[in-house]
Amino acid sequence: MTDEASHLFYQTRNPRPFLERGEGIYLFDESGKRYIDGSSGAMVSNIGHSNPRVLAKMKAQMDKATFGYRLHFRTHPSEDLAAKTAAMTPEGLDRVFFVSGGSEAVESAVKLARQYALTQGQGSRYKVISRFPSYHGCTFGALDLTGYDPLREPFAPMMEGMPKVAAPATYLDRDNLSEDERGLKYAELLRDRIIEAGPDTVLAFVMEPVGGASTGALVAPDSYYGRVREICDEFGVLLIYDEVMTGAGRTGKFLAAEHWGITPDIVAMSKGFGAGYAPLGAIVAPARIVEPVLDAGGFLHGFTYAGNPLACSAGLAVLEELEEQGLIENAARMGDVLMDELRGLMERYPFIGDVRGKGLLTAFEFVADRSTMEPLAPKLNAYDRLVELAYERGLIIYSRRTRGGTAGDHFLIAPPLIITREQIGEMMAILHDALDAFAEEVGLPVEVAA
Repeated sequence: MTDEASHLFYQTRNPRPFLERGEGIYLFDESGKRYIDGSSGAMVSNIGHSNPRVLAKMKAQMDKATFGYRLHFRTHPSEDLAAKTAAMTPEGLDRVFFVSGGSEAVESAVKLARQYALTQGQGSRYKVISRFPSYHGCTFGALDLTGYDPLREPFAPMMEGMPKVAAPATYLDRDNLSEDERGLKYAELLRDRIIEAGPDTVLAFVMEPVGGASTGALVAPDSYYGRVREICDEFGVLLIYDEVMTGAGRTGKFLAAEHWGITPDIVAMSKGFGAGYAPLGAIVAPARIVEPVLDAGGFLHGFTYAGNPLACSAGLAVLEELEEQGLIENAARMGDVLMDELRGLMERYPFIGDVRGKGLLTAFEFVADRSTMEPLAPKLNAYDRLVELAYERGLIIYSRRTRGGTAGDHFLIAPPLIITREQIGEMMAILHDALDAFAEEVGLPVEVAA
């Protein structure tokens, strides 16, 4: 089928070949060309493609039933996956609500927070503070929390306009503070914003523990996380962790929150939770929040496919693979290898200004000048061009504009958690080639080893 004959449309006119099959970290188009899935799709395919054990468990469920509406039946896959999820998350997060994707998960978390506040006689609380830049989804509720101008601005008149605080992009700071001091500085911005907004009107603070598409694997200083938890507790503000991208082992822990010993009030998950085998997401919350809502008449929310038995059988099989194959531990080990390789790029390419991340959620950012962190000229469209050059060479990576969506260029490298040291080397060889081609194309310097 030619592009002109297609009745299908998505975001842009950017024709791609037809996908033939997936196998491990590789994807193959109909011509037989092989691609390394260096971004796990959109940071989704955590356990790789076409895992035979997951497919077998899905097939077994398909032979029984593919749908049972939650108001009519309980299902073993949904009950079993909820129990498994609660067992793998920090103590106290023991109630699970299933959805089909990340935007649904974030909206569900916010709606649960609001209904809980109502049960506590706190109807004045409705504002949800988030960070800028950030990404929390593309439905209206999630988009109002998102700090990414190109996606949000066309719809801004149709939304409430939730308050924002600066994301802790300390790598851009030029001051005399230590990293811990910078972390505390950014955390205090939240406290100031709560006071400015009126503490009795602030419902929740939502944050990505490791940045996703809008900030490129941004990791705050360690001091930031505990102080944010303290500030939320001080004002009775619920802390929501958007772990849609970071959850299910991506950062080397089941939840990124575990790196800092933080237990959020509500967690949103998706992407690697179903790992591309079925549309699946969840929110996880403590009984102290869920039970009052159920006692007050129930959670006034829901989706047709919530707790779908086929999706939940896939999710349960994915979590079993994470445990049985030691993939979370592998993400930590291979994440160290990958970070070393990415940092090595800075020696050859002066226009790479920063490398960051946690586990197998990593990124590098282009700059015109490392000393000032001035971004490359937007007209170069570097964030798009490098992706195309890598794709032509058989490597899939993911990019966005870094500075709120209007300038800057970062590239996420987030391969499946099954990746080996040798495969990282294979991936990096292609990335080097693409970077060389980009530098030559736009006239940027490359340092040649002596």
